Amino acid sequence: MRVTRRAAKVWGACAAAAVLALAAPGTAQAAQGVLFIDRAPHHDPRGCFPLGDFAPSEVANFTDEVAFVWSGPNCDGRVVHAILPGQIAIGHGLSLFIE
Repeated sequence: MRVTRRAAKVWGACAAAAVLALAAPGTAQAAQGVLFIDRAPHHDPRGCFPLGDFAPSEVANFTDEVAFVWSGPNCDGRVVHAILPGQIAIGHGLSLFIE
């Protein structure tokens, strides 16, 4: 009887470890494609990018992810608008985030 209980505990611990390992999120990947900010290419971009300080920036999103334009620098403030994949738009904000 003791061997059965020990075996059940071991199998239960192994099952719990397997569930935790499978439930862990995968690693984040950059957007695939090219993001142009004022005609400057950013290949497979990821993160926060500054936009023009004095004039709105032209953004061409040729990636597979949505780019979010933020009202403040360093992707702070609020999201002003989103630029969908394949869309060219004017970024009326101070920064842009893409993942």
